[in-house]
Amino acid sequence: MSKSLKSHISIKHNNFFATKILTIFAAQKSEKMAGKITLTMIKPDAVKNGHIGNILADINNAGFKIKAMKLTQLSTADAESFYSVHRERPFFRDLVDFMTSGPIVAAVLEKDNAIEDFRKLIGATNPQEAAEGTIRNKYAVSIDANAIHGSDSDENAQIEAAFHFAGRDFYNY
Repeated sequence: MSKSLKSHISIKHNNFFATKILTIFAAQKSEKMAGKITLTMIKPDAVKNGHIGNILADINNAGFKIKAMKLTQLSTADAESFYSVHRERPFFRDLVDFMTSGPIVAAVLEKDNAIEDFRKLIGATNPQEAAEGTIRNKYAVSIDANAIHGSDSDENAQIEAAFHFAGRDFYNY
């Protein structure tokens, strides 16, 4: 996005509409990666329990390439915006509270067939139903504290990646 466009939009973390506008532009800019990326977040429970290294090793061993990554903590406004699709669901407030309870690791991962392969790697949302050897089977505490997020579609991967990362945050190596 050009500097002139950025100067016309007031960007604040709690400004939902400015964030969405920037997300659309960033998603259009990164269309060439559609189908090859997914966004993951190692959630506060897994960070607190010391599983960052093991989870990243599992991701690496499954053939994913990290294109962008950061340790950060979501504000309430960030979590409400990121999970806005769930705003009317009964678990929304608990989800926001959980996701703001500690730091997360956000990362954009690249691999052919990224969404489907990553969903298989992380396993079912409920760790008791997750297949043996999946990330949630190994590291999740409960259905609520389920260790990791993975994008559920190519479109959402683009939107979620743009939520956490600017174009300059992506690396080719």
